[in-house]
Amino acid sequence: MIPVFRSIRCAAATVGASAIAAGLLVPGLLAPVPAAADAAPQALAWGACDPIHGASPDTQCATLQVPRDYAEPNGPQISITISRIPATGAKRGVLVGNPGGPGGDGVSMFTASSPSTEIRQEWDLVAVQPRGLLGSTPVKCDRVDASDASGGAGALNRDRCEKNTPGYTKTLTTATNARDIEQVRRALGVDKVSLYGISYGTWLMSTYATLFPSHTDRLVLDSAMDPKRAWGQLLHDQTSGYKARAHAMMAWIADHDDVYHLGKTPLSVYQRWSAQVEREAGVPPSFSAPPARVGDVPAGLKTIAQQYIAGVNLTADARARIENLVATLTTGKVQATSPLLGMTRQVAPSRNYWPMVAQRMTGKSRQGKLPADVAEMVTNSQDMQSIMLCNEDWSAKDPFLAPAAMMQTLVTGDVFETAGLTFGSGIGCAGAAPVTTRIPLRNKLSVQPLQIQSIGDPQTPYRASMATRKAMGAHLITVGGGDHGQLGRSNKPLDAAIAQYLRTGRTSVTSVPQAPITTSLTQAP
Repeated sequence: MIPVFRSIRCAAATVGASAIAAGLLVPGLLAPVPAAADAAPQALAWGACDPIHGASPDTQCATLQVPRDYAEPNGPQISITISRIPATGAKRGVLVGNPGGPGGDGVSMFTASSPSTEIRQEWDLVAVQPRGLLGSTPVKCDRVDASDASGGAGALNRDRCEKNTPGYTKTLTTATNARDIEQVRRALGVDKVSLYGISYGTWLMSTYATLFPSHTDRLVLDSAMDPKRAWGQLLHDQTSGYKARAHAMMAWIADHDDVYHLGKTPLSVYQRWSAQVEREAGVPPSFSAPPARVGDVPAGLKTIAQQYIAGVNLTADARARIENLVATLTTGKVQATSPLLGMTRQVAPSRNYWPMVAQRMTGKSRQGKLPADVAEMVTNSQDMQSIMLCNEDWSAKDPFLAPAAMMQTLVTGDVFETAGLTFGSGIGCAGAAPVTTRIPLRNKLSVQPLQIQSIGDPQTPYRASMATRKAMGAHLITVGGGDHGQLGRSNKPLDAAIAQYLRTGRTSVTSVPQAPITTSLTQAP
């Protein structure tokens, strides 16, 4: 995933590869890791945050020294950044958040996804910048030729980062990040913290609660993932959901034809969209069209409308794939070079960004070159994420996906399918076995966790998320629609339920409608 919008969630990372190797699980420690030396907690000196994070003016930042490796608590130290937005009223406690990814910028979490006024009034909003990201001893990775992957794509990726910081990349794990949060809690001088995790952050915060239950108060799991499916199975799970959301986006644009004038049916919008992708990339997309409707039937074929619709829908996927493949082989061009195609896939999980796609199609929004500081953050985030994916890629692999993965990676470049096929087949982490074992999630808390899950979420599918609900014994609030990440969406009934839960440890709310779109339909953000 490319973390340009909102914040980085559990999306797909694309890795080119030319070799397949079997990955073997490396034994790790399930027993408690030695704690950092029991010296007095460090004092935190709060000040301005580095502007690169884009945090709000009321966000304060501090740095903290923590062990690089918790198995050697008195060994080398690294520096991590902590952000804080102080409570504006009578403070109830500290709420520590993580925006997901892995690779989401923690410093700006509560700026990008601002909680309700009630929560801002009563809680210090704290975020710990995950190690490996800018501000927290960032990884430094060389640029390499992905075609030179004789030892496996995962090994090539890990080596290009490990060579610059020997011994560091193996510490980029969920358990280590949880222990970093514990060091922050001690430095804050509080006995308990409440936790708010989005997407991958639900795994991180559940891990903290499992390791440190006596220091955990409330636990909110927003758009939960199933750690048992990390990462290959999860990324493969996402493919169908992303496609469905892109079709839903086209239906939404058609419903707003009075605003955009791009077509009155999803198929007519798709046709305009596909033509623009082809103009940008030089080849048509392999992404298939949404189902045809009666409004798509030509006037002369109205008498056989249902047969026409059935035929169009039956052949839509095959037509798109064949047309793309022929054009790709003929021209040597690749669909992935289309900015509109990439934008469509990236913003599909969040309806607040759907207007951007329509604006680009109408020519009212253009995607320019990323500013240098944003490009630096994107590159760093992708580097850190690619390491963590393989450090903790325990899921079963399906080698039968390998031929399709090679085709998508090396030939057609389908942005909807590449990541799921690459990691689901095992190619993405070939040669880079996991560096630890998974810590099973356990609910040892005195307060029941709260889980929030939207029905059509493509990044953390609803059905798989129920595994985390079961493991953590969470109270579930089901949200309509398919938006990924519910914090900061101005969903009043949900915001009220979250505030009630943080105050009292319980809520009776079990379902809420999807949030409204709060961004402008006509002005680019």
